[in-house]
Order: sequence, then structure tokens, then C-alpha cells
Amino acid sequence: MSALLLLFVCLALGAVVRRLAQPPAGIVHGLNWWVINIALPALVLELIPAVKPNVQLWFPVVATWVAFFGAWLLFAWLGRRLGWSRGRIGALVLVCGFGNTSFMGYPMLQALHGQAGLALAVVADQLGCFPLLASAGVLVAGIYAGRAAEPWQVVRRILLFPAFLALLAGVVVGLLGGWPGPLAGVLHSLGGTLTPLALFSVGLQFRLQAVRHQLGPLVCGLGWKLLLAPALCWLLGAAAGVSGLVLTTGVLQAAMAPMISAAILADEHGLDPELANTVLGAGIVLSLLTVPLMNLWLPAG
Repeated sequence: MSALLLLFVCLALGAVVRRLAQPPAGIVHGLNWWVINIALPALVLELIPAVKPNVQLWFPVVATWVAFFGAWLLFAWLGRRLGWSRGRIGALVLVCGFGNTSFMGYPMLQALHGQAGLALAVVADQLGCFPLLASAGVLVAGIYAGRAAEPWQVVRRILLFPAFLALLAGVVVGLLGGWPGPLAGVLHSLGGTLTPLALFSVGLQFRLQAVRHQLGPLVCGLGWKLLLAPALCWLLGAAAGVSGLVLTTGVLQAAMAPMISAAILADEHGLDPELANTVLGAGIVLSLLTVPLMNLWLPAG
């Protein structure tokens, strides 16, 4: 309960500060820089060496692919049937195909399933969601905006991402027996800053615009992201014999709120920014209810 309370407090605090205080210019950029370049790599370096080999670890990774490519197929088909613009289709593919598997996924899985759930959440995010965003996400944004993506830039973005480098280093350290105690303590303290700072940053960026004229796309998008995608992932995992916390983590990561970075990518490419940000804001609010409720129906370990 204390972990869940921390999540709600940090989100609410960020939203209140944005509305009532005058936070310094550039605070969101500064917080995100720390989270992405310091806290997230430290957390990955701490957790990955402790992840035990498991033949079912493919599932949390594949679940993120199912959520994205399923969104692409669904919204491309719906868009043709309903006469949506290319910008609207591209926006929904991005914001409803990618979940917030780090800024919200990490603290939610930690709150619900402790360090074991957090370690599996890292696997899903770093091997599934992030490489997919940097490759297929950039490709989709370029296609629907009429721009070409440079392959070498995509590869460079993945290989030089701090948390991805930390992932590779963590695997090596795990094979060598893990970190010495004092260094593990330092990594734990640095990684511990991720949850409060990331969620405070999300609260600072929270927007929920008028939705009346966007209600149809909004319902379709969040219906896929929060309900249909995780249900499909659960069916896939159950059919493949995946069980326990691995199944739960894959399904819950697929059920996370839309990714902030995906909404930013849609905005940068002019893909219906108003809709993208409305889906993002509504998805964050609703996921605070849908993810814990969904967790009640999934195995605890």
C-alpha cells in the first residue's frame, strides 16, 4: 500500500505544482534527463544481474510487440473504415501501441509485486518496448507524416541509449557473479530516485483536454490499450503455457498507460497532437484503476 500511495502522491504532486506553483523553466527536461541517464541505468545495473534465466522470459518482450503491431493493424483498418486522417491513424498507433513501461510500469510493478516484478518489468521495457519505439515507432511516425527515417540513426539511437548499455553490462556482471555489496548499495540508492522523480515529471506534464469531438477515437484507442491488448497477451501467454509472475508482468506491461515519449514523437511529426495528448492524459488516469484491477485476476507468483 505504501508503494501504491507513493505512486499516487508523486503524480498528484506534479499535477498540483504545475497548476498552482511556478516551477522553474526546463524542470521537466532536467528531471527526465536524470531519470533517463542516471536513475534508469542504475536501476537496470542493479536488477539485471539478479534476473534468473527462465525459458518463459520471451513472453514479456513479445507482449510489447503484440500491443504495438496489434494497434497498427487495428487502427489502420479502422481508419480506412471510418475515414480518419493519416495523422489520426498514426497518432493512435503510436500512443496506443506503446505503453509507459518505464516511468509508470516500473513503479506499478514494484508496488504490486516487489523487486521480482520490477526486474521482469525491466526486461519487458529494455528488450521489448524501447527498441521497438526506436525502430518501428520511428518508422510509423515517418510513414504517416510522409517522412523517411534513416536506418543508421535508428540503430545508433538504440545502441547508445544509456539503459540499453546498462542492460548489456548487467548481463555480463550477472555472469560474473554480481556486484560487490557497497557498489550494489550505491546503485540501489541511485535507482531509487526513479519512481518519485519520474512520476512527478509525469504529473507536471499531465494534460486532459476537451474530448467531446475526439470521443470516438479516444474510446477506440484506450479500449485497445487498456483492455484488448492485455487480454490478447493473456490469451497468448496462457496458450503458450506461460505462468506465474512472468505471465502477470507481460500482461500488465501491455496494459500500462500510453507512453509519453510516443506522444512526443507523434507531436514532433504533426500526427494529431491534440488527440495524442488527450489519449495520453485520459490513459494515465484510467490506468491507475484498470492495472490494479487487472492484477487481481492474474497469478501473484
